[in-house]
Amino acid sequence: MSTSVLHRSLDHLERLGNRLPHPTWLFVWLCFLVAIISAIAAGLDWQAPWPDGSRTVSATSLISLDGLRYILTSSITNFTQFAPVGSVMIAMLGLGLAERSGLLGGLLSGLVRLSGGRGLAFIVAFAGVLSSLAVDAGYVVIIPLAGLLFARAGLPPLAGIACAFAGVSAGFSANIAIGPVDAILAGITTEAARTVNPEANVAITANYYFIAASTLLVTLVISAVNAWLVQPRLQAAEQQLAAGALTQPDLDAQRISPSAGGNTTVLADADTDHHLHRAGALAALLWTLLIACACLYALWPADGALRGADGSISRSPLVQGIVVVIAFTAGVAGILYARFSGRWSRASDSVAAMEDTFKTLASYLVLMFFAAQFVAWFNWSQLGQLLAISGAEALAHTTLSATALLLLFLLATFIINLFIGSASAKWALMAPVFVPMLLLAGIPAESTLAAFRVGDSVGNIITPLMPYFAMVVAFAQRYQPAAGVGTLVALMLPYSLTLLVIWGGFLGLWLSLGWPLGPAS
Repeated sequence: MSTSVLHRSLDHLERLGNRLPHPTWLFVWLCFLVAIISAIAAGLDWQAPWPDGSRTVSATSLISLDGLRYILTSSITNFTQFAPVGSVMIAMLGLGLAERSGLLGGLLSGLVRLSGGRGLAFIVAFAGVLSSLAVDAGYVVIIPLAGLLFARAGLPPLAGIACAFAGVSAGFSANIAIGPVDAILAGITTEAARTVNPEANVAITANYYFIAASTLLVTLVISAVNAWLVQPRLQAAEQQLAAGALTQPDLDAQRISPSAGGNTTVLADADTDHHLHRAGALAALLWTLLIACACLYALWPADGALRGADGSISRSPLVQGIVVVIAFTAGVAGILYARFSGRWSRASDSVAAMEDTFKTLASYLVLMFFAAQFVAWFNWSQLGQLLAISGAEALAHTTLSATALLLLFLLATFIINLFIGSASAKWALMAPVFVPMLLLAGIPAESTLAAFRVGDSVGNIITPLMPYFAMVVAFAQRYQPAAGVGTLVALMLPYSLTLLVIWGGFLGLWLSLGWPLGPAS
């Protein structure tokens, strides 16, 4: 089904993407660019009145004595006070324990095994969506396991891999629980919103109602696309091969995979390494229920101990400290699981697991250091406010509604995602411009964040620049050696475009009805 036009387009996209530097270097160069532009803007005396007329905003040059003083004295605090850094490190301490203990892997693979052949796509997609809690566990556990399970059920294994990839990556911003991705994006949004309002705070739960409702929607869409579009396409190719209409070289050239016949043991390791230990799972479950009951007890009464000073839940210590609660709950659950299952026998094992988790954060922290400088320099130079004011003035003269503007922003995010794979890097780049701009146009930062999350998620699965894209191609090659970038993009494009329309429409409907996006919205 792949065409030469599609392959040429993909090759061109890949060449464009390869010209972009590493995300870390991208922010290094952006820092230099901000410094140069700030000097030019200050030299041209660029200024604009604040919308309420209370003050005038003027560009400030970073290439000046004051700019040099600022850079030298603020670089450390720019990084240490950058919102996405601390919250993610704390969350990953607990989730890292849960992942390395085998608890998360066992839960996810156990969820997939609940289904036989019937409903397999739904279960795989649902498990994939939930896997964002474990950051990368879905990529290394759910995707290869799905290929094996589909093959055992007599279905094309590439359909299983595609279904899982769609759930894990395209459903990255949908979940029934708060995870590290919420902390990252809320932190960056907070920093951007403070350009306009220094007291702004976008809570980690800002989009919770919407992403929780999206979990079922995304799962249904993915399983429907798998059943109605992807599986029939792959099965038709198998039938043509069996009838002699296609030879194996033809099949390889078209990048369409058969169901691998007897090659169902290729992922045996994925099937055996993640069985859930009953005693360990029971201990983890009891602990989680205990924490849940304690939180409910502290929130249920109007004067509950963990309610806010005004009696509210949205501004309560529990909501504000939800990252700590998640980390503590997941961490202790992981330790209990590992001890009862016999995986860990010494106290030092849990310490080693946390250390290993922090090792995986090295590249993230390096990226965040330079992203923090970029955001801080952009704000100090006043370029962010000037662009926001100019953009808000332009938006004020449009006849588009707030919902229409957000849907256009969602589409722009989808397009930008084809060239910048990292969600945190992309949002750190976009938020300082779009969040203040839309805030001044009367659109809350929480709504802008929700639009970004949808546009970012649905584009993940069709860009070769997504960090895990090559790994998924490698999984596909276990069943179809000739599989390549074109194979995966051709498989994932129906998921991406369908989710773009339906999930984007769902967000538009949600906003049009005036429903809150989350408890803190």
